[in-house]
Amino acid sequence: MDQEYERRLLRQINYQNLPKKSRMTKSLGAACSPVSVKSGDRFIPTRAGSNWSINFHYANENCRSPTQNHKAKDGSSDSSKDAVAYAALLRNELLGAGIETVPEPHTDDRRHEVLAHDSYSLFRYTVHTKRVPCDRGNEVSPFSLSPLSNKSHKLLRSPRKPARKISKIPFKVLDAPELQDDFYLNLVDWSAGNLLSVGLGACVYLWSACTSQVTRLCDLSVDGDSVTSVCWNERGSLVAVGTHKGYVQIWDAAGGRKLTCLEGHSARVGALAWNGEQLSSGSRDRVILQRDVRTPPCAERRLQGHRQEVCGLKWSPDHQHLASGGNDNKLLVWNSSSLVPVQQYSDHLAAVKAIAWSPHQHGLLASGGGTADRCLRFWNTLTGQALQSTDTGSQVCNLAWSKHANELVSTHGYSQNQILVWKYPSLTQVAKLTGHSYRVLYLAVSPDGEAIVTGAGDETLRFWNVFSKTRCTKESKSVLNLFTRIR
Repeated sequence: MDQEYERRLLRQINYQNLPKKSRMTKSLGAACSPVSVKSGDRFIPTRAGSNWSINFHYANENCRSPTQNHKAKDGSSDSSKDAVAYAALLRNELLGAGIETVPEPHTDDRRHEVLAHDSYSLFRYTVHTKRVPCDRGNEVSPFSLSPLSNKSHKLLRSPRKPARKISKIPFKVLDAPELQDDFYLNLVDWSAGNLLSVGLGACVYLWSACTSQVTRLCDLSVDGDSVTSVCWNERGSLVAVGTHKGYVQIWDAAGGRKLTCLEGHSARVGALAWNGEQLSSGSRDRVILQRDVRTPPCAERRLQGHRQEVCGLKWSPDHQHLASGGNDNKLLVWNSSSLVPVQQYSDHLAAVKAIAWSPHQHGLLASGGGTADRCLRFWNTLTGQALQSTDTGSQVCNLAWSKHANELVSTHGYSQNQILVWKYPSLTQVAKLTGHSYRVLYLAVSPDGEAIVTGAGDETLRFWNVFSKTRCTKESKSVLNLFTRIR
């Protein structure tokens, strides 16, 4: 090679490898100085520090558009699982990763990293003095006609979980005239006996999910009152009804008769929660009353900790702690004996109505804030520690955990009026359901834990299959007279 040409070539290569500041210095001062480098006629780049498994992953990510990348992260589609299986197959054949099962698309991106002791460099420039032991698992039978290794064959034969598909269409829609559009009320509940109680104006109706029959339980219009909350006891035999005037009525659902009427509140009762035979009620008067329905009404516990209306009440699964949320943006936790809260959380920036205890992890509490907050927050009530939070983008109206999986569903108001299914603790959105034209203010879970019912100010009740396989994909209208309107 010509010496002058070699010098120019080496100068250009060294100039390109310099940082920008050094390039400017070279160009101003010593651009014409000769460079004397002793080298051969070939330039071999150094690849000793290259991580080929990570570069391979980045190459796959960069070749897709942002929309394709977003779809690839959605584990509910078959194409995303095929892409993950194909990427694992390539890593087996090119990098010797030894992957035998298809990883889940929802797992962390660290799945793309390959352990050093299981991988071999794609390019080698050194001579090994010791022979690399062969991997018996990757040996291919001399009689096989396939170019793939044994582990790749195991990867292709590995069982794949069926794709999780949640229908985005409700399987039933009931019209609910006079269902109030009020964030602070709780007008829908589902009993253990598969009866749905709904407060419509001054009346409480019971709808049977087994027979689709509707009965009117009570009518408060004769007393000039209206329904502000309903709640079933654990056995599903009694339903508590909170009223606008501050009364709490206990009704026998089977007999259709009122058992007792509890006084004590000076304003509307918007939140109710049963704990065995004890009933807790939260009111606009900022007081929580806890009473045993078997004892005289005078025996009660008064819990005073909120500075504004109490709009959320939930007892823990072990019946030891009561969580309360209020319009003062506070989330309080009470035990069964103390008259002062044992824990107080003030991270929310709006009213806390959405409260749910996890049935899978002891002491785990989830809460959601109103329009000015929009966040889901998780708390370890055993230590008082804040765990996680995520901005949902909309007012959080209700929360409910799945009985079978570590998932929860949230309903939202301003401004998207959507229903979201989350996987915990990754907080990955499993599904987004839309259909309500007003805020989704009411939520109840079926006794089998598979379906939910949502209610909104658009005066409809919609039933969704969110925690089970889809049973029906067509939207059906009820023909029940009491819940159906003429359009």
